[in-house]
Amino acid sequence: MIKSFGYAANNPFLGLHPHEFEREEPGADDVVIDILYCGVCHSDVHQVKNEWKNTVYPCLPGHEIVGRVLSTGAAVTKFKTGDLVGVGCMIDSCAECAACKEGLEQYCEGPNSWTATYNGPMKPNGSNTFGGYSTNIVVKEHFVLRVPETLDTKAVAPLLCAGITTYSPLKHWKVSAGQKVGIVGLGGLGHMAVQLAKAMGAHVTVFTTSKEKEADAKRLGAENVVISTDKKAMTEQESQLDFILSTIPEKHDVNPYVQCLKRDGTVVLVGVLAPMEPVNNMQVAFYRRNIAGSLIGGIAETQEVLDFCAEHNIVSDIELIPIEEINKAYKRIEKGDVKFRFVIDGASLKSEAAKA
Repeated sequence: MIKSFGYAANNPFLGLHPHEFEREEPGADDVVIDILYCGVCHSDVHQVKNEWKNTVYPCLPGHEIVGRVLSTGAAVTKFKTGDLVGVGCMIDSCAECAACKEGLEQYCEGPNSWTATYNGPMKPNGSNTFGGYSTNIVVKEHFVLRVPETLDTKAVAPLLCAGITTYSPLKHWKVSAGQKVGIVGLGGLGHMAVQLAKAMGAHVTVFTTSKEKEADAKRLGAENVVISTDKKAMTEQESQLDFILSTIPEKHDVNPYVQCLKRDGTVVLVGVLAPMEPVNNMQVAFYRRNIAGSLIGGIAETQEVLDFCAEHNIVSDIELIPIEEINKAYKRIEKGDVKFRFVIDGASLKSEAAKA
């Protein structure tokens, strides 16, 4: 077994605290990774607080992981000690179903679906999985990504979730040069979506409730910013957009954005995993509009977005924090007080581990 140290929650109420534990002994196809940075996703907050009613405690979050390879199993061929690598939301899947064979592991149809990097008690022995708020992690080679050395390493971490979660639908719905694309929300997901859509050649409109975010939206590449509470401004956007990506992480009314779509346009929801407000199907049917969802992305596609970001010099806007400030960071996330992603400095975890 491999000793590890992290921060975990033992219940929904008292926050995250130091947690000593052991990783499984690596197998022939495993990669042992020294964690340098780990992004803090809004879904981490939901999971720790058991807001999806499926949390297994202790819960040790983190699925936006960047680190260096410490060692590899005998069967590993893609990585060697010292390589800069990443781990996203998944660490296993059945590998046998149609989705897995197509490189769509996030839609695994196996008996236990895919195994989450944390809170994924789907292994044969039923043990829980612990994520990247820790000093190290052991992951199968197939689920390890190569991180381009040219990018700002600490700012790469959010690409492993926020990046792929927004890139995958943009690619699947074939967003391309000249199209008009709307991004709803300018948080952790939204600020990545703006940069990616812009790099694909789209004309980007950001919808936000915050006038203060207008400057950031334009700095990131948006040509147009619409305050969604402004009825006149929203009316001017009716039937103007080819594609809309909603990144809002809470239940919201999608109808005002549906009306902004052209005929045959699509709005995709990626920020929320909860029941939504009812849809006015008249607005959908009369223009043959589409409402869809999308879930993270497969391993090959995640590597693709890392390479795409290296080509276009895209990273996340981050605030680097020591692990000791994680509970304060959660409170700030709930208030929307972050531009645009917190990233945990792995050095602080190692320092805390040395004290334990």
